[in-house]
Amino acid sequence: MLTLSKKLSAIKPSATLAITSVAKKMKKDGVDVVNFSAGEPDFDTLPHIKDAAKQAIDQGFTKYTPSSGMPDLKKAVCTKLLKDNGLRYNESQIVISSGAKHSLYNTFQAICNPGDEVIVIAPYWVSYPEMIRMAGASVKVIETDERNGFKASTKDVKRVINAKTKAIVINSPSNPAGVIYNDAELQAIGELAVSHGFYIISDEIYEKLIYDEKRHVSIASLGDKIHERTVTVNGVSKAYSMTGWRIGYLAGPDDIVKRISVLQSHSTSNPASISQKGALAALSTKEKEIAKMRDEFQSRRDLLMKRLDKISKMIYTKPLGAFYIYCNIRGFGMPAGEFAKKLLEEKHVAVIPGEAFGSGSHVRLSFATSKDRINEGMDRIESWARQ
Repeated sequence: MLTLSKKLSAIKPSATLAITSVAKKMKKDGVDVVNFSAGEPDFDTLPHIKDAAKQAIDQGFTKYTPSSGMPDLKKAVCTKLLKDNGLRYNESQIVISSGAKHSLYNTFQAICNPGDEVIVIAPYWVSYPEMIRMAGASVKVIETDERNGFKASTKDVKRVINAKTKAIVINSPSNPAGVIYNDAELQAIGELAVSHGFYIISDEIYEKLIYDEKRHVSIASLGDKIHERTVTVNGVSKAYSMTGWRIGYLAGPDDIVKRISVLQSHSTSNPASISQKGALAALSTKEKEIAKMRDEFQSRRDLLMKRLDKISKMIYTKPLGAFYIYCNIRGFGMPAGEFAKKLLEEKHVAVIPGEAFGSGSHVRLSFATSKDRINEGMDRIESWARQ
């Protein structure tokens, strides 16, 4: 009897996409579902970005581009990284991929070998562990909790470093807890990477969605030696509401980028030409346009926190970035998976259970939905909590 891939048989499907898919199907079937599971902005893509894509089609820009991305877009990424993040890269150090998720996947494939360990910080984005395992490496988890704001300290990182450590993943702002690391915290982690000889993979996809006048810091900007060990990953999905366009990018050391370029040439070839033209237009967007979306997200965050304050059994940590609130639901006396299942079935409210992020005691609520729907959803959760 033929057997299928043992490596892939151990990989779990994305819980975030699964719950969102169920919620969307229920809605299609006529059920009024309040969707707190969405991992994408609910705003439309800006007109000038759409126009650029339409123009690309009209002008016949529908053929292959270089597998690692079109030169104009790479140049724009270099300009963006220097202007926004203080990072200096050559176009040869950039790879454009089919989403930031694809950039991360490529990075793990390029650096990992069997026996390697990659450090992730819990709560973590659902796909990090699975991508690491698909690359043949093992996952080393640093556990954090509400008491330290879900942050990993330098001591926490030191405790898990060993001879097998290949890399650490930093996600700031983070999904699902909205954690932001400051200069000093990143500097300390960066110096550990330099002194112990491992890579840093910095996922900065939520960098434009930061609240309370906090600021984003790219770890690769904190010194030449740290820069040499860092792969910076970003994309246009979150900041420009372009999730379906599937354009991400990475910047990193020459040897890693060369391997990723070869990998991509044999796997997906180039990202969609039309989407690349849209991304090029997106990177020229005025900051005030992005600020409008960010300010609306902050207002929604504040509303959701105000509503959660009324439910004593849902304890949250204030997010400083991204568009999620991570809630401790131990007071309900059931695991997060059961909590999410019952809430969806009984009140038609979709949340993501925390098992996907490394905790069976938490759920993630997205505020990437309107204030009316936030209020409606919280009315239902309050009613359900009283029962």
